Amino acid sequence: MTEPLIRTLAELPFHVSGRYPKPVLVRRCVGDGLVDRSSRELFDEVRDLSLGLEGLGVGPGDRVAILSNSRPEWTITDLAILTAGAVTVPVYATLPASQVGYILAHAGARVVVVSDEAQAAKVRAERHRLPALEIVVVLDREAGVDGDETLWADVVERGHQRLMNENGLGRRYKERALAIEPDALATIIYTSGTTGQPKGVMLSHRNFVINVLDIDAMVTITDDDTALSFLPLSHAFERMIVYLYLYKGATIAFGEAFATLGRDMGLVRPTVMTGVPRVYEKLRARIVDAVATAPRVRQGLFAWAVGVGHAAATARLAGREPGALDRLQLPLADRLVLSKIRARTGGRLRFVVSGSAPLGRDVAEFLFAIGLPVLEGYGLTETSPALTANPLEAPRLGSVGKVLPHVQLRIADDGEILARGPNVMIGYYDDPEATAAAIRDGWFHTGDIGQIDADGYVSITDRKKELLVTAGGKNVAPQPIEALLKRDPIVAEAVLLGDRRRFVAALLVPDFAILEQRLPDGGAGASPEELSARADVRALFQPIVDRANGELASFERVKSFAILPAEFTVESGELTPTLKVKRRVVQERWSAVIEAIYAAAPPAAVTPSSAR
Repeated sequence: MTEPLIRTLAELPFHVSGRYPKPVLVRRCVGDGLVDRSSRELFDEVRDLSLGLEGLGVGPGDRVAILSNSRPEWTITDLAILTAGAVTVPVYATLPASQVGYILAHAGARVVVVSDEAQAAKVRAERHRLPALEIVVVLDREAGVDGDETLWADVVERGHQRLMNENGLGRRYKERALAIEPDALATIIYTSGTTGQPKGVMLSHRNFVINVLDIDAMVTITDDDTALSFLPLSHAFERMIVYLYLYKGATIAFGEAFATLGRDMGLVRPTVMTGVPRVYEKLRARIVDAVATAPRVRQGLFAWAVGVGHAAATARLAGREPGALDRLQLPLADRLVLSKIRARTGGRLRFVVSGSAPLGRDVAEFLFAIGLPVLEGYGLTETSPALTANPLEAPRLGSVGKVLPHVQLRIADDGEILARGPNVMIGYYDDPEATAAAIRDGWFHTGDIGQIDADGYVSITDRKKELLVTAGGKNVAPQPIEALLKRDPIVAEAVLLGDRRRFVAALLVPDFAILEQRLPDGGAGASPEELSARADVRALFQPIVDRANGELASFERVKSFAILPAEFTVESGELTPTLKVKRRVVQERWSAVIEAIYAAAPPAAVTPSSAR
């Protein structure tokens, strides 16, 4: 491996401005337009903000929180904090005030940077429990500020004025940033988690830099790339990837919102992109369902083209050339159909990355078939975050790739994946007991069940704590079965039930837009509650369950299911900010539905109309 060009994250602004002096380095999607920043402008804002924060009293080791949606200012603020020797505490913008208050109080944040009035209001609501908090910095607000609040632009300007008026301050800023040691604490990330209070994961500069270098060794990113970033930067995965983009000089375009992803892809025309499985599931679902309502000739053309693409992709994934007929047909299939599908993503994507949760094999196969390679990786916040990645030149479906260069993995006797390496966290902040439980004999216990094959590819089968043990003593891994149920795009989410129960059942959440398209009456203006109770709707889901059961052992089969009348959302608390299902929350909210399933003998026709 070549000598790294940076030792710490504090060196990153100097690295990118010196090595990649681009007229457009960072962009932000706003409406139908883009707001651009050059490498020089990015560096100047990072430096000026850092000096401004220092002028407010922020020094080495101080906690500075960021409570904002993902945008260029998030990364500028993060780098300003890090070059000041302080510690970034990211907070998801979707969290309610009570959870925001818990994190700010637990971390002892002295300063919090918030995106707008709505986020500032959350902090105000929790101000009584935040004795360490001194200043609230607001990014967007047309009106003035009062009390301990100040505007982000004013802090930047204050830092700039210091630079202009204090001799040698620019040199001292650089010397201070470059003097930061790799093992210094860089961030405390509070895991969103699916159960319990969040824990503060302490990561050093070295933890993140090692991970950036490892991913760089596995996946090629260059300064010719344009990356679209739309996942929360509060999540370790997207934050590390943005560091990688900066390290390699790629142009980064920040999407406006998750809801504007389709528009933003067309606007930015990215060459690389990271996402979570639900993004790619929805992409496939929309394409497949749009074709389902098209004339028969178009449906046939689509099926033929995707079939050709699938055959060619399957051969290449197996390390061989496609057959003569597929090689002959592929250019025509691509020109007539596949290229038009890719045009929906901007038409320039070299590959996409999927993380955070398992990607269904059928979705991955579809993406490869249309000429859009998808690479899965695996990791946790505690490992900065990546442990494995699929190499672009040899991806393997159904796996999360190979172990990264600096990482060691082994499988414990009970199947749990254990990890160690310089990317593993320092520990949980102010929680030595949890740290000792997670890191034993030098190995971090991931809580995931998996295996490593003879070629070094890692597969994850389930979460150790999420294994269901039926009343009959059978162990059932929910994730693979949920993936089978979600193969049909009409199923937005599936949650398996059966722990300490006499049979396995499932909660199914429809994609209501697709559901209405499949009904002869288009739903007839019915509400989600009314739709979920209809017999003809249940009749659409029964074959999906039957097909999944056909691939399962008898003790794994779904004996009964309920159709829920509302999609899971982050706001409702049923999804984490990275769109993972919070099983405990789902089971609590829909407890009456679950009890109704098990009160009846399978297969019961349970069609709830509302939650408890």
